[in-house]
Amino acid sequence: MEMTTERKENKMGSRPIKPLLLSMALPMILSMAVQALYNVVDSIFVSQLNEAALTAVSLAFPVQNLMIAVAVGTGVGINSLLSRKLGEKDFEAANCTAVNGIFLGMVSYLVFALLGIFFSRTFFEVQLQDEQILNYGVDYLWVVMVFSMGLFMQIIWERLLQATGKMVCHMFAQVVGAVTNIILDPILIFGVPSLGIPRLEVLGAAVATVAGQILGMILAIIFNLTLNRELHLSFRRFRPSKKIIKNIYSVGLPSIVMQAIGSVMTFGMNKILLMFSTTAAAVFGAYFKLQSFIVMPVLGLNNAALPIVAYNYGARRPGRMKETIRTSIVWAVILMLLGVLAFQLFPELMLSWFQASEEMLAVGVPALRIISLNFLIAGISIVLSGSFQALGNGVFSLVMSLCRQLIVILPLAYLFAKWFGLTAVWFAFPIAEIVSLLLGLLFFRKLYQEKILPLEEEVRNKGESA
Repeated sequence: MEMTTERKENKMGSRPIKPLLLSMALPMILSMAVQALYNVVDSIFVSQLNEAALTAVSLAFPVQNLMIAVAVGTGVGINSLLSRKLGEKDFEAANCTAVNGIFLGMVSYLVFALLGIFFSRTFFEVQLQDEQILNYGVDYLWVVMVFSMGLFMQIIWERLLQATGKMVCHMFAQVVGAVTNIILDPILIFGVPSLGIPRLEVLGAAVATVAGQILGMILAIIFNLTLNRELHLSFRRFRPSKKIIKNIYSVGLPSIVMQAIGSVMTFGMNKILLMFSTTAAAVFGAYFKLQSFIVMPVLGLNNAALPIVAYNYGARRPGRMKETIRTSIVWAVILMLLGVLAFQLFPELMLSWFQASEEMLAVGVPALRIISLNFLIAGISIVLSGSFQALGNGVFSLVMSLCRQLIVILPLAYLFAKWFGLTAVWFAFPIAEIVSLLLGLLFFRKLYQEKILPLEEEVRNKGESA
């Protein structure tokens, strides 16, 4: 008997949806929450140096976000294709997908390492001329780009664990990497003279970040090679497959562009806010770190739902797909509601973590309260976007993201800045989110009619003929 016929049904096709989603989502939510924590802690420690250091790290965020976009977007394409192939019981194609995905991760790393070597200073010079912020920023950005192999490989190898439902291993790799970063941050930023560890300031934050990513990468590789029985990875006689790479990027490229748009939005928003002050840009950076506490767990939930939807699409089980999407939306809204309450009730406390001055509080308190109004809407949009990716329609996710993060928000923010002042700029966020959700609902209706209804008809006909 061939090996492929002996494999048991993956839990994504057999377990009840709510317990399955919960078992897969909890490790993801925990790992993403820890990920958000170390992002915030990074900025909290940096802000203890001075506001210029916080501003420098905030201005570097678009490039970091772009690297994450490429890694995660490629991972989404791998995840979607790999889960579908497992659902179809095509294990050879699943293995080829995984190996080609690892190859793409390495190529992406090399591109960004070269960009970091040659263009880190240029990136800051086109934004401002403050020498202290510029030097801090270049120190930070150069390290996180040149040594970004940990970032790319950790995310790619973790996606292989995620696609096969091994969320606890995925969580452990992320948590260990994040905790390592948190521990190293104060040691490397402020130094420990008694141990001979110098004070590296912002450079220390960058070194702590890449060290955590490299450790997470090592653990993810070990887990895949020792525990992931559904994949048999081999690079002997490896040749890149144009067909597989095309299929990965048919879903992954829209996801990359969708997340990369966030970098363009952040860069553009920083330019608008710098019209008012560097403090406004620092507030925006602090907001992005804080909102990750809320958004990251929802992304974790969505990342757990994506392979379930993709697997059951490949396995021709529309009922399980619909239940997964429906349950994910309800849970996402509940998580986002907690975020709205936190931002509305405790904005001063949150900003105090970043050593906020009176000026920063004056700008930041209304900013946090206004922007957080979009959280509930964003929860629904995130799940819809993930569903589009799982079903191989990443372009719908891309269009939603374009409207939310580029087409609507930047022109509105600029006009509000010119006409009404700084406080009005923050209203561009909830307005853009409403437009994105309306588009998402239209897209989901179209996708439901084209892909899910035919599956339901197919299942119904099989039942009648049985």
